[in-house]
Amino acid sequence: MIESAWFAALAALFIWWFSTGAILVVVRRAEHRGRLAHLRATIVALPLLGGGVLLYELTRYMETAGASYLAFLAALAIWGWVELAFLTGVITGPNTTHCHEEARGWERFMRAYGTIAYHETLLVMILFVMLVTTYDSPNTVGLWTFIVLFFARISAKLNLFLGVPKINVEFLPTPLAHLPSHFRISRLNWLFPFSVSFLTFAVYCWLERLVSVSAPHEVVGFALLSAITALALLEHWLMVLPLPDEKLWRWMLPARKVSSEKSERRREDLREI
Repeated sequence: MIESAWFAALAALFIWWFSTGAILVVVRRAEHRGRLAHLRATIVALPLLGGGVLLYELTRYMETAGASYLAFLAALAIWGWVELAFLTGVITGPNTTHCHEEARGWERFMRAYGTIAYHETLLVMILFVMLVTTYDSPNTVGLWTFIVLFFARISAKLNLFLGVPKINVEFLPTPLAHLPSHFRISRLNWLFPFSVSFLTFAVYCWLERLVSVSAPHEVVGFALLSAITALALLEHWLMVLPLPDEKLWRWMLPARKVSSEKSERRREDLREI
């Protein structure tokens, strides 16, 4: 069963949903315990990062269906810890203030980049190490999973900066309350068509490879990559389509501690153009 492409795709979907929800639960619980709890949650989760690195290293030269799953999980574990460190405000950027209304052009871009600079630098460093260590390795599922997540994230952040019709700030924690002031709400931006076209082409490439291979580890690997790339494409479309995607996780999260007034201010920070 685990060698089936459909099973692998469904597994990727479930892992994406569950891991995202787990990170949001940890961050929301830390919200109830104060600023120090955010740092503590990030430190306690360090075994997730260490386990991901170890698993990634162990599976680089393994060519089995199980190794493809494990390499995929390894990349998600590394990525998940970095995202947790970002959402808890531990690894973000030097700019932790709201963007003023007069900021335009290069100034606005540098202010926005300053909110995520350390986080993005860490991701670039991890990607570089993965590229170097995976050179000539037969199992590249973990590497390509991280690459898809990396470039999809950059694309999503640029689209939020340039402006999209729908921006969900419901799950932003207190340490990132300044982020919405750097986003824009607009009908559409010039980058979005290129983003969805590139991701669509990437999905097509993975599917083309999927139907042309026969080895179980390759079938599983390309199915996982097809699914995670398709999810990245879906997340881009959710910035345009009026669908209540937040309901996927809202039911499992503890009640937010911040007041409705603060939540409303967070939405008012979004600029409309």
